[in-house]
Amino acid sequence: MQTGLKVSILYIILLTFLNPAISNAQGIRGKVSTSEGEALAYASVYIRNLEDGVPTNENGNYEFRLKPGLYDVIVQFLGYKSVLQTVEIQTGWVELNFTLEPQIYTLSTVEVRAGAEDPALTIMRKAISKAKYHRLQLQQYAMTVYLKGTGQLTDAPFFMKKTLEKEGLKLNEAYTSESVSRITFTLPNKVEEKVISIRTNGDNQGTSPAPYIQTSFYQDQINEIVSPLSRYAFNYYQFKYEGSFFDQDVMVSKIRVTPRSRGERVFEGHIYIIEGLWAIHSLDLKTSLLGFQIGAKQQYAPVADNVWMPLTHTYTFGGKIFGFEGEFKYLASTREYEIKLNPDLVYVPEIIDEKVQEIPQDLKKFDKSISALEQLASEEPKTRKEYRKLINEYEKESLKEQQVEEKKDVVSERYYSVDSLAKKRGLSYWDSIRPVPLTLKEIEGYKRDDSLAIVETAKMSDVDSVAKKARSKFKPLDFMNGSSYNFGKGVSLGFRQNWTKMSFNTVEGWKVGLAMYYRKYSEVKLADSVNRERKSFNIEPELRYGFASNRFYGKVNLRWSHTQPSSGQTWGIEGGRFIYQFNPEDPIQEQVNAAYSLLIRRNFMKLYEQDFARAYWSHRVNYGLTYRVNFLFAERRELFNNSDYSYYNKPEREYTSNRPENVEAGANAFQRHRIAKLNTAIEWRPGLTYSIRNGRKSPNYERSPLITLLYQKALPNLITNENSSKFDLLELGVKHDVRFGVSGKLDFNVTAGTFLNNDRVFFQDFKHFGGNRTIFSNFGPASNYRFMDYYKYSTNSNYISGIAHYQFRKFLLTQLPMLRFSGVRENIFVNYLKTENSPHYTEIGYSLDNLFRIFRLELGVAFENGKYLRSGPLFGVATFINVNFD
Repeated sequence: MQTGLKVSILYIILLTFLNPAISNAQGIRGKVSTSEGEALAYASVYIRNLEDGVPTNENGNYEFRLKPGLYDVIVQFLGYKSVLQTVEIQTGWVELNFTLEPQIYTLSTVEVRAGAEDPALTIMRKAISKAKYHRLQLQQYAMTVYLKGTGQLTDAPFFMKKTLEKEGLKLNEAYTSESVSRITFTLPNKVEEKVISIRTNGDNQGTSPAPYIQTSFYQDQINEIVSPLSRYAFNYYQFKYEGSFFDQDVMVSKIRVTPRSRGERVFEGHIYIIEGLWAIHSLDLKTSLLGFQIGAKQQYAPVADNVWMPLTHTYTFGGKIFGFEGEFKYLASTREYEIKLNPDLVYVPEIIDEKVQEIPQDLKKFDKSISALEQLASEEPKTRKEYRKLINEYEKESLKEQQVEEKKDVVSERYYSVDSLAKKRGLSYWDSIRPVPLTLKEIEGYKRDDSLAIVETAKMSDVDSVAKKARSKFKPLDFMNGSSYNFGKGVSLGFRQNWTKMSFNTVEGWKVGLAMYYRKYSEVKLADSVNRERKSFNIEPELRYGFASNRFYGKVNLRWSHTQPSSGQTWGIEGGRFIYQFNPEDPIQEQVNAAYSLLIRRNFMKLYEQDFARAYWSHRVNYGLTYRVNFLFAERRELFNNSDYSYYNKPEREYTSNRPENVEAGANAFQRHRIAKLNTAIEWRPGLTYSIRNGRKSPNYERSPLITLLYQKALPNLITNENSSKFDLLELGVKHDVRFGVSGKLDFNVTAGTFLNNDRVFFQDFKHFGGNRTIFSNFGPASNYRFMDYYKYSTNSNYISGIAHYQFRKFLLTQLPMLRFSGVRENIFVNYLKTENSPHYTEIGYSLDNLFRIFRLELGVAFENGKYLRSGPLFGVATFINVNFD
């Protein structure tokens, strides 16, 4: 646990090692502060002649290397007047300190009358109408990005402090990482990043600046947070004009951004808009995520005529969880811009706000019969609504021209590479390239990490490495803990994690299990040198023994797979004698059933035995289409309880029979029988889109529903036994989650099916539904029912099943801003089931989600034909956490 905790914390705060050194050069350096002497952290020091700049550090200090010559230096900081000073560089450093005065805002530049519309509204309407223009006005741009992340753990539970110190983590000490990258962006959404240098521990790529500088506030959302320049901004924000000022020959308006409903996924603060251009000048915004406070500041500068780009990005992150408290700061400095203007958008049109301005009678409207490009070439004024239509149509036209056939469904491309010398750069290099001087605390942190790095290197000496390899041989508990042994050439042998295979049930009593595997694996690079073709062969035996039943079970699975970048095939054979739950989806987990049996004498798990052989094949044609075929030959037998053991010994409660209760199944449904069954399924995701990362295509499953078509057929003619199955089952299912902006999210899972014939259907082949009779809510918001008996409504007739779950951003308790800021979410769920022979079964419920950022509490009630059946509380993990026990 201590090691895992250390790794997690180290990952967050990005431990680095190496020492900065002092180098000789020339340029300007100094400090930026207020008239009261307060340092201004991350102020922008911009060289107008070069269209380049650097930020100050946490203490307000800066350093800019320059060749001899005359330079115009502009210093900016939000809320303060910009200062311009000319300096001559000859040899050596010029000490240049700046004192900034508070910005004076004037209201006279925009008429403000009592009862009239706030000027901020027309300013923001025009800025919103121009947002897409600013995203598209650069066909391509490249920049050098310096990123520094500094974090410190400021508090920890008292009982953990000594443990953390032993692991090398101390409170209130800085842990810093740095990187320098060259990033190129090309329309419509292609990003290429090359890491030039990096200082961080191990192979962690957390210092990549791309996630920090790719998020544009001209987009509708930034990491699922509504931008103040979103098309839907007025639904989420109120805007207030707080004055204007001149900066670098442009008029800038200060706009207060206030959420209509404070909490997660909305910003609060100020955004500064350039008059006439309607572009961002700077911004200072904050939001929250799962109770953690996040701050974002950006300062822009002109890099070409009518083009302003971010020069400095500052992000802060802080909060507390389970007694651990920390604060982290990230500074991204972008410089050395190379831009290529979009020739289609060279004109900067005058925007008319038709709500408050008079529209000229001869003003031309958007004409669909004329290309958007031709209409954009006109310098005539345009209303904001007409301009938005025009720029949207232009984007569609340009996307059609730019997209090639094989990439028509690709929504983004990312290419990431690391220079071979990135981790080998010397101290003099870092001292020459770093645009922000390190603080004393960061320097001390680097010295500490240097010492730790020396110790770790000594530990990894040849002698220790040999000793470590010797110790990695078989250990007594490997067969329980899980372990792998490699024999070279892709061959490995190992044990699965087998602790969870120890449990208790009423059929077997105490039981143990053992799962192993053998694997032969190979992969080769394809012609594109990025993607790989993989082949593997696996042998997976599993053993199981029940002490009360005195029965031994075993099965083995032989599986071959052949995968390529977007397609693949898997086939295999499996067989043996084993024990299974009647519902093949295992609705109750072994350890949960054991706990209920031992503690309160409830045996929910119902089991049967089968001797079987199964052949299967699945083919993923592409990420959007997969089909599966398997054939099963089996003999099945009913099992009975063999153990009455429990810690709960009150006589009024007894274990139930291992034969499930059901509204349709008679005794004949549990007879010993044989079956030959063909099972086929098709899985389809219509409209699936992809992202490309370093040439590898990955699907965006969250944007596409999963449609499943299933057909099962029992083949009695292949069985020489009158007790053989005979049926046909056809089923259609749709599963998806739909996001309604940041207002909410709907998860639903709908399934409908029918037995085309049900001459002889044994209970194992009934359609079973995911029930639950424990206090634990199922993983996944729309996976199973909350209160339904596991097998009461299983059917061999027609059925329809629907599970729906909606998460609100603001509902009842989350009307309180305090709860919204804590990350708590409110959900409602409505579940329904009807079979041909069952009553109408309905569940409705309410839940508090993300409690303490991990848990979920549900309250619900179940009805049969509208009459109350049962209710109660359920406990689970937060819905945003994905758990997989496979």
